[in-house]
Amino acid sequence: MLEKIASINAVVNAFIWGVPAMVCIIGVGLLLSVKTNFVQVRKFGLAMKNTLGKIFDRKQAKDGSMSPFQAVCTALAGTVGTGNIAGVAGAIALGGPGAIFWMWCSAFLGMCTKFAEVTLAIHFREKNSNGEYVGGPMYYIKNGLSKNWYFLAVLYAIFGVLTVFGTGNATQVNTIVTSINSALKNYHIIDSTNNFTSNLIFGIFIAALVAMVLLGGIKRIGQVSERLVPFMAVLYVILACGVILLNIKSVPGVLASVFSGAFSPKAVTGGAVGSMFLCMKKGISRGIFSNEAGLGTGSIAHACADTDNAVHQGMFGIFEVFMDTIVICTLTGLVILLAAPGISYGQAAGAELTISGFTATYGSWVSVFTAVAMCCFAFSTIIGWGLYGSRCIEFLGGEKCVRPFFVVYSFVSIIGATLNLGLLWDIAETFNGFMVVPNLIALFLLSGQIKQFASDMK
Repeated sequence: MLEKIASINAVVNAFIWGVPAMVCIIGVGLLLSVKTNFVQVRKFGLAMKNTLGKIFDRKQAKDGSMSPFQAVCTALAGTVGTGNIAGVAGAIALGGPGAIFWMWCSAFLGMCTKFAEVTLAIHFREKNSNGEYVGGPMYYIKNGLSKNWYFLAVLYAIFGVLTVFGTGNATQVNTIVTSINSALKNYHIIDSTNNFTSNLIFGIFIAALVAMVLLGGIKRIGQVSERLVPFMAVLYVILACGVILLNIKSVPGVLASVFSGAFSPKAVTGGAVGSMFLCMKKGISRGIFSNEAGLGTGSIAHACADTDNAVHQGMFGIFEVFMDTIVICTLTGLVILLAAPGISYGQAAGAELTISGFTATYGSWVSVFTAVAMCCFAFSTIIGWGLYGSRCIEFLGGEKCVRPFFVVYSFVSIIGATLNLGLLWDIAETFNGFMVVPNLIALFLLSGQIKQFASDMK
C-alpha cells in the first residue's frame, strides 16, 4: 500500500514541480519584479531599515492583533524551520552543490513575490467576530478578484488544511526527536533499542506544548514567536559562522563548486547528479519549501499585524526571504559542503547530514547545541503553521472549527514523533505545490494592483 502511495505521489510531484511549475514560479516572480521596477533591489536598504529597526520596538498591539514585529517573527517561525536544515541537505544530496545557486535565484525573485503577498494580505484582510484580523491568499482572492475566482480561495484553503499536518507538524516533530536522540546517543544516555519509548514521550510532551501555545490565541502565538525566533536564529548563525571560519581556506573552492554545479552538476558530483534540470528543480522547490515565497502562507501571519500601512508591512516579506534563504540556507549549505564527511550525491539525505557538518568541526559535544537549535527551529514552525491551518479552516468552516483543529493538530505531534516519515516529506512537498497554483494565479491577476502599491512607496 505504501509503495503504491509513494509511486502515485512521485508521478504527481514530478508534474507539480515539473517544467510548467518552474516556469510559472519564476515567471510570476519575474513579472512582479519588472512591474515593481525590482522593488527588492530598489528598496532593499529601506526594507532592512524598516525591519531590523523594529527589533527593539516593543509596541503593544491592539486586541485581536500582533505587533508588526510579532507578525514577522510568526511568519519567520513558519519559514525558518527544518527546511533550512533538512531541506537544504536534501537539495544538495539530490541536486548537487549547484542547488544552492538555484535557491539564491528563487530567493531573489521570491523577495518581490513575498512583498506582493504580504502587501495584498494587509490590504484585503478582514476582521472576524472575535475582532481578530484574518487574511492571506484566500482573502485577497475573495476580496481582490471577482466572484468567478472564489473557487481558487476555497481550493487554497483546502490544500492549506491538508498540508499543515505534514509540512507544519509531523515532519517538524520528527526532526526534533531525531536531533534529541542524536544528542542523547552521543552521551550514551539512550541506545537504539528504546527509541520508540523515548520518541513517544517526546511526542506527548511536544503535543502538550503546542496545544498550550495555540489554544492561548493570537497574542500568545505572537509572544512566543518574538522570543523564540531571534534566539534560535542567532544561535544557529553563530555555530554556522564558526564552521566557515574554521574552514575558511576551503570557502573559495566550495563557492566555485556551487556556481559550476548549477550548470554542470555532473562535473561536480562525479556523475551522480547528471541533470541541470534536477539540480534546478531541487534548489527551487526546496527554496520555496523553506522561504514560502509563492506559497502565500507567510502572508497569513502578516495579516494579523497591528498596522494600517500595507506597503511597510510588505517590506518584512523582503526581509524574511533574505534572512531565510540568502542567509540561513546559505550558511547551512556551506556547513555541509565544507565540513560534512562523505556526501553521497544522488541519495536522499536530511538533518543528519547538516548535523554531521557541525560535529565533524566541533566534536560530538556540539550535538547538544544543534539539538537545541533544531528544536527551536522545528517548534517555531509548528506554531507558525498551526496559525496558518487555523485560518484556512476558519475560512472554510467558520471560527467554531478553530479550537477543535488546534486539538487535532497538537495530537499529530505524537504521530510525527513515532513514525518513519520519509514518504510524508515527499507528500508534503507535493501539497506545497498544490497550494502554489491558486496563489500564483491570484498574484498574476492582481499584479496591476501590486504595481500601484510599489509606485506609491515613499
